[in-house]
Amino acid sequence: MKRALITGGTGQDGSHLAEFLLSQGYEVHGVIRRASTFNTHRLDHIYKDRHETGVRLHLHYGDMTDGSQIARLIRMVEPDEIYNLAAQSHVAVSFQQPEYTGNVDALGVVRLLEAIREARIDTKLYQAGTSEMFGDSPPPQSETTPFRPRSPYAAAKVYAHWMVANYREAYGLFAVNGILFNHEGERRGETFVSRKITRAIGQIVSGRQKRLYLGNLDAARDWGYAKDYVKAMWLMLQQEQPDDYVIGTGNSHTVREFCERAFAVVGLQWEPFVEVDPAYFRPTEVEYLQADPTKARETLGWKPETDFDALVELMVESDLRELGLSLQDARQVSAERFPDHLLR
Repeated sequence: MKRALITGGTGQDGSHLAEFLLSQGYEVHGVIRRASTFNTHRLDHIYKDRHETGVRLHLHYGDMTDGSQIARLIRMVEPDEIYNLAAQSHVAVSFQQPEYTGNVDALGVVRLLEAIREARIDTKLYQAGTSEMFGDSPPPQSETTPFRPRSPYAAAKVYAHWMVANYREAYGLFAVNGILFNHEGERRGETFVSRKITRAIGQIVSGRQKRLYLGNLDAARDWGYAKDYVKAMWLMLQQEQPDDYVIGTGNSHTVREFCERAFAVVGLQWEPFVEVDPAYFRPTEVEYLQADPTKARETLGWKPETDFDALVELMVESDLRELGLSLQDARQVSAERFPDHLLR
C-alpha cells in the first residue's frame, strides 16, 4: 500500500486529493494546523476514528513554519509521495501579510525540501504552484512563459518553484511543480471571488443579503473544477522523470462573465445586485490568465472534465443546498420575490 503525505490536508485541494488517493488504495496522512475550533469539515465525510479497523486516513498537526515538525512527520510516515498544498493562498491577504506569506509559501518549501533531502528516503514531491506567478505575461501561458509576479503571494510561489527545480537538479530529487490555474468548486473558501459570488446568490434569493460588493470585474481567469485538477497532481508523480506542468482548461472568463452566468442559474439579472467597491482592487492587478495545457494533455493524458458553465452551476447549487433550497425552489422564489426587470 502506497503512503502519501498531504500538507494543507483540510483545504479544498487537500480534501479532494485525499478522496482520490483513498480511491486508489493509498494510505493517506494529512497535515493540519492546530486551531481552537474544528477545521476538518471538508474531510469529515471520509474521516474515521483511529480506533476503528482498516483506517487509511490519518491526520497530524503541523505547520510550514515549523521545520522540525515537518522533518519529524516525514521520518515517521516515510511517504512514497508528498503533496505540498499548504499555503497562504489568498492574493489580497498577501499584500497585507507579505512577510507571513513568504515564510509559509517560500521558506516553508525550503524546509520541506531540506527535510526530504536529509531524511534520505525515496519519495516524490509535488509542489503546488499557481498561475499568479505569470502575472502580466501575455496569454496564453505555458511552461516556457516568463514569470512576472504581481503580488507577494505570486513572488513567494516563484521562489518556491525555482527552489524545487534547484533541488531536483542539485540533489536528484523527484520533485515537480504543478502550475495550476484557478480551480474552484463547492469546497472553495468563502473569501475567494468565485465562492463569494455563488454564496451571495443564495443569500440574495433567500432575502438575507441585498448587494454583492466586488473589485475588478474585468479580470479574466482560466477557471476549472478542483476535483478534476487533483488527478493531474497525481499523474505528475506517476511519470518516469520529474517535470513541471501547466494545468488549466485553455479558456478564460472575466469576473463579470462569472457573475452573469451564476445569477442566470437562479433566473436573475446580475447587474442590479453587484456593486464595484474600490477597496477590493489590488495594488497591482493581474488582468488576464489563460493556460496553454498542451504539455499536460500530451504527456500526462490529462484534460478537464467539467466546463465553465457546469462548474458555476454546481457551485450555485451547493450554496443553495446549504440554505435548504433546491435549484428549482430558488428559481421559483426569484420569480415570486423580484420584479420582472430583475429577472432574466
